[in-house]
Amino acid sequence: MYYSILHKTRFRYSAPISESLTETRMRPLSEGFQRCLKFNLTTSPNATIHHYQDAYANAVQHFDIPGQHRQLTITAEAIVAFTEPPRLPRSLSPEAWNLLDDLVAEQDVWDFLAPSHFARPSPLLNTLAEQLDVRRRGDPLSLLFEIAGRMYRTFAYAPQTTSVDSPIDQALANRKGVCQDFAHIMIALVRPLGIPCRYVSGYLFHRAEDHDRSESDATHAWVEALLPGLGWIGFDPTNNLLARDRHIRVAVGRDYADVPPTKGVHRGRAESTLEVGVKVLPTEVLNIPDTDLLPPVPAPTVAEIELEQQQQQQQQQ
Repeated sequence: MYYSILHKTRFRYSAPISESLTETRMRPLSEGFQRCLKFNLTTSPNATIHHYQDAYANAVQHFDIPGQHRQLTITAEAIVAFTEPPRLPRSLSPEAWNLLDDLVAEQDVWDFLAPSHFARPSPLLNTLAEQLDVRRRGDPLSLLFEIAGRMYRTFAYAPQTTSVDSPIDQALANRKGVCQDFAHIMIALVRPLGIPCRYVSGYLFHRAEDHDRSESDATHAWVEALLPGLGWIGFDPTNNLLARDRHIRVAVGRDYADVPPTKGVHRGRAESTLEVGVKVLPTEVLNIPDTDLLPPVPAPTVAEIELEQQQQQQQQQ
């Protein structure tokens, strides 16, 4: 299976800014059954793109735009190939808990066992853990299937009810949220069991027959758990799915704080507005038109033009 991906992001500023520094994690990973065959990142205004690999082996791109600008558009294009992963069993032997403990003792997975910024205990989380009967029982794999399925039935998918920096208590209190919230909640439930869990940022290919709850024009998030004899296995509590050849992995970390698609700072007194559009299609469509990914930019008002002229005059004095 091959996919073409187009991910477009636009920052609009309420007044001209003099510089912006940005870091992105948009290049799909090449590991396991997934390979990124092609990747290209462009910006408007144009910038020189630099690259490095972070502590979790994610590909990071970063750039600086020093000139004055009122908006920044980032366009990422990729082609990804998948090899069909093997079918998983529905359960492991009860001895798998002991094998898991041995695996954890042998590997450096402390980051994925300890509480993190967005995935940490709280009284509301403890209440949910009791409701879902989250404790060591049966075997690790079947328990993870059960937790993901019960979360899917317990929480409603409701866009715009939380934000990227919302604590999990907001989704726990209202029993609704988005993929990021559900991934953080599942991670916070599972880590205390001694199962290493990490947050995955990426994309999901949507087909009408799958009836996915998550939005097709946005990035996606899910959970990976380390299991004996199986390695890292992905669970998608938003859609009650195993992460297989429709889930395109871009970055992994302790939680969202480690893997935001974009983050940065700008110099200037201005508020910023973020707009994002995503398309994932089979590679029969090699060139995805991006004209409808983001809404059109309205022309500046007279007041905005006058304010910009005043700021330019002040900078020249």
